[in-house]
Amino acid sequence: MPETRAPRPRRRAALLLAGLLAGAAACAADLPAARPVPGGIVLVDLGPAAEPRPTAFRDGERVLVREGGGRFVAVVGIPLAAAPGRELLSVHAPGAAPRSVAFEVEPKDYPTQALTVAPKHVDLSPKDLARYEKEKVRLEHVLATWSAAPPATLAFAPPVGGVRSSSFGSRRVFNGQARNPHTGMDIAAAAGEPVAAPAPGRVIETGDYFFNGNTVIVDHGEGLITLYCHLSRIDVAAGQAVAAGARLGLVGATGRVTGPHLHFGVMLNRAWVDPELLLGPKAAP
Repeated sequence: MPETRAPRPRRRAALLLAGLLAGAAACAADLPAARPVPGGIVLVDLGPAAEPRPTAFRDGERVLVREGGGRFVAVVGIPLAAAPGRELLSVHAPGAAPRSVAFEVEPKDYPTQALTVAPKHVDLSPKDLARYEKEKVRLEHVLATWSAAPPATLAFAPPVGGVRSSSFGSRRVFNGQARNPHTGMDIAAAAGEPVAAPAPGRVIETGDYFFNGNTVIVDHGEGLITLYCHLSRIDVAAGQAVAAGARLGLVGATGRVTGPHLHFGVMLNRAWVDPELLLGPKAAP
């Protein structure tokens, strides 16, 4: 627990839960890294993996439930705006009364990043503002997609080679004006480099967005969605199934950017989470 000492019974329960999740991780190697902070992922033990499989919800949003080590584990995305402290999952199973399972969100300080971009991408004209508002509605609709089929894997391959920035969650200031936190990972890559699907999925959106530029969105199942922005070219279409490694498009510099790169976003239960948690450790230089 952060900063406060738990009573002995709670400490024992925490150690038991850690042991259960360690066993789950050993038997289900594709569970993502746990980081219980805003913008992170919490792995919550839901009990023995016996039928029927439970469903779980955080703040009304259904979360992904994975089996590992003979246990059911909820893989919960924590929004960047979440406050540190105790949260509850609502857990439901056929034939049983609903129950609540608690977990803790720890504090996390993210840095501030100052960027300079074209003025039109900060001070929007009435026409551009109307375009952005329309795109925002569509994007929210697409990102609300829920498909029942579970993800093939939660262990992602990098979508493109290159240096992964640690800018996820940074508080961004464009041309001196504060804007929303950065909700993805920027991967430095040359224009024209192919961008590959990190895991199997289905394309649910492609298009040219004002801020994101040429964009592809892929649904991997159970609320796990990935986003690819600033592409110079899109090579897939909405509704298309893609295998791991399938080319989605090419790195570019479309939309609000300072140069060619890939913005890679990962969403879990409608929360943007740090993609690093599904990609594993960075390769040694």
